[in-house]
Amino acid sequence: MTFFNFIGSNGQLLAAAGAVFSAMFAGIGSAIGVGHAGEAGAAIIAEDPDKFGSVLVLQLLPGTQGIYGLLIGFVIASKAHLLGGGGAAISTAAGLQLFFAALPAAFGGFLSAIAQGKTAAAGIMLVGKRPEESGKALIFTVMVETYAVLALLFSFLMVNGVQV
Repeated sequence: MTFFNFIGSNGQLLAAAGAVFSAMFAGIGSAIGVGHAGEAGAAIIAEDPDKFGSVLVLQLLPGTQGIYGLLIGFVIASKAHLLGGGGAAISTAAGLQLFFAALPAAFGGFLSAIAQGKTAAAGIMLVGKRPEESGKALIFTVMVETYAVLALLFSFLMVNGVQV
């Protein structure tokens, strides 16, 4: 039995790969995004520690995509009977469907978290120069979140549409 035959006959392996992709890529994107915002935040806090609250909110936002990816990963793992050590095997077709259902959260989360981190960093710099504009900086950053939420919603609906 070749590796590809094994993958083709194991729906749970395909579903597990989807769950891992969702959590991993969205988490990596969030780490990068939070890192971008954190670098900008550290520069502002070094100049004025009183701006910590406004800066922290902006820095936290790119981290939500990692949570979304993890959520989809858990939903897939639960549906594919990968948690708890029991349950019936799932078909290859169902495993493949769950794998593809994970991709919007995985890659939508990855890319939007990085973009949101850059937007948050720009917003943090805005707060550094004009603290009264923190609401506008927050709006700019939250606008990127819209696409992460859409990717989450699409993955969630796709996962729930899979019959196992």
